[in-house]
Amino acid sequence: MNEEKTPPVADPGLEEHEHRYTDVDPAAADRAYRQIVGMLASVPVFVLAFLFVYFGVPKEAELVLFGANFKMQTTLLGLTGGLATLMIGVAAIAWARSLMSDEEIVGERHGAPSSPEARERVLADLETGIEASGIRRRKLLGTGMAGALGLIAVPALVSLADLGPWPTAELRSKTIEKTIWAEGVRLVNDVTYIPLKAADIVVGQLVNAVPEGLPKIEDGAEFQQAKAKAAIIVVRMDPNSIKIPDSRKDWQVDGILSYSKICTHVGCPISLWEQQTHHLLCPCHQSTFDLANSGVVVFGPAARSLPQLPITTDSEGYLVARSDFTVPVGPSYFERDSSKDFKEGDR
Repeated sequence: MNEEKTPPVADPGLEEHEHRYTDVDPAAADRAYRQIVGMLASVPVFVLAFLFVYFGVPKEAELVLFGANFKMQTTLLGLTGGLATLMIGVAAIAWARSLMSDEEIVGERHGAPSSPEARERVLADLETGIEASGIRRRKLLGTGMAGALGLIAVPALVSLADLGPWPTAELRSKTIEKTIWAEGVRLVNDVTYIPLKAADIVVGQLVNAVPEGLPKIEDGAEFQQAKAKAAIIVVRMDPNSIKIPDSRKDWQVDGILSYSKICTHVGCPISLWEQQTHHLLCPCHQSTFDLANSGVVVFGPAARSLPQLPITTDSEGYLVARSDFTVPVGPSYFERDSSKDFKEGDR
């Protein structure tokens, strides 16, 4: 026997609709309309102010407020960009609260699938909503909102320039593809900064090194960048146990070779040295390089050989660089030319 279930709460129905002031007073509606258009019209002004601040106010300029120092450019950028965004939000809220239709609608529940008739009703309701928004009668609302939303993207796009300069080939050759290694620069211990003498390095030994003169660079970002790119490892192996291609005969000193310390996979520092196999292992993802064979990859995700630094000795027997690295150090990037990387069998 099927019995109709009584809802636990009686249907309260719709309360009596209360008209807004703008619904009954056309003058009030027109004032709200002008206020909303005015807020949207202020957005281009704030966007222009943002651009003026971005290009016209020096980054070093300071602003003193309440006894505290603020960077003038960033403060004004935040203020102008924030106000432009705020005006769009306030205008949208005012539009919805003052001018859009305020009639309550009741929708009966139904199953998940919608009938063709229901779909037609949805389209009809959509048309009703568009009509209720007043956008057809007050066309500046739609135009103003579309223009404001389009213009608010300008500060964001302009700010992308602060992500860094465009990576042209010329810029890359002067920055990420270059280190401070140069002809005649001595190799020094990366802790004591004592120059490395070839005669003091024994077979099987690995030394972490940097270019001489690195500590003289002003401490800070410049120092850290230079040290990170120029970090090397120096190893000595039995000359009879290593493969030296014809193109690199003069890159080593009696079995002493130098390689970049930066893994070519994602840039982790490497110095896990296996003396018996002459392999260098990256601790991050286990890429393994054969230092006895020009640093070629023998295992792991790395796809490029470890860059080798050409070295020799000076008149006092200290190890010095012949030049900078012949290929960029570190992980790969899209614009990088890998045609010069050493591969197994190269001579």
